[in-house]
Amino acid sequence: MDPVPPDLEALDAAVISCRACPRLVAWREEVAVVKRAAFRDHEYWGRPVPGFGPADAALGIVGLAPAAHGANRTGRMFTGDRSGDVLFAAMHAVGLATQAEAVHPATGLRDDRLRLIGTRMAAPVRCAPPENKPTPAERDNCRHWLSAELRLLRPTLRAVVVLGAFGWQALLPVLASSSWTVPVPRPKFGHGARVDLPATDGGPPLTLFGCYHVSQRNTMSGRLTPAMVEAVLTAAKHTAGLA
Repeated sequence: MDPVPPDLEALDAAVISCRACPRLVAWREEVAVVKRAAFRDHEYWGRPVPGFGPADAALGIVGLAPAAHGANRTGRMFTGDRSGDVLFAAMHAVGLATQAEAVHPATGLRDDRLRLIGTRMAAPVRCAPPENKPTPAERDNCRHWLSAELRLLRPTLRAVVVLGAFGWQALLPVLASSSWTVPVPRPKFGHGARVDLPATDGGPPLTLFGCYHVSQRNTMSGRLTPAMVEAVLTAAKHTAGLA
């Protein structure tokens, strides 16, 4: 087990400096130089993206990886792309975010003043991957960051919303090697899935909630609607004690 940084601030600093995956490093930095025409005047972040949210979060949200022109540009999870537009609007609607829009963090061009309420976002892969498809090896290289983040959140974390099957499959091994018991066979991902995980350390259990990923493919096709996202977030919020 890798040593855990003393706090989330130290963890975030370590994440930002990671260069463990050559393909991802090359891609994220190339995108930051070439840029998208609409953002040609922006200074891209072009580094791994740390988690976002308070250190005493009761609810976690686990996605997939930063978008090339979203979080890889802004430096903050789900910020600056259409997936984030859907997610933050839903979070604001159920009382988990101070506003419905995420444009740019304080570390970038300006502070949009967005803050999360009792909630922290993380991803199994911290660098933007080509075609939004990290390899299994890249996922595994990045696993220790998610593991460390969950261990630091352990005193307060009570529920996690997982966006998409990739995040679900990446998260379960982390939980199994941390403070919770994962059933065998492992529970399957599905929208609206709920799994209660007993603790192995004498602490409180953790409840997982499945939600389709807020990708444009899902939201534009109607497979995932804002009401569906809000319903999962509301259930998770109540379970986490944030009502």
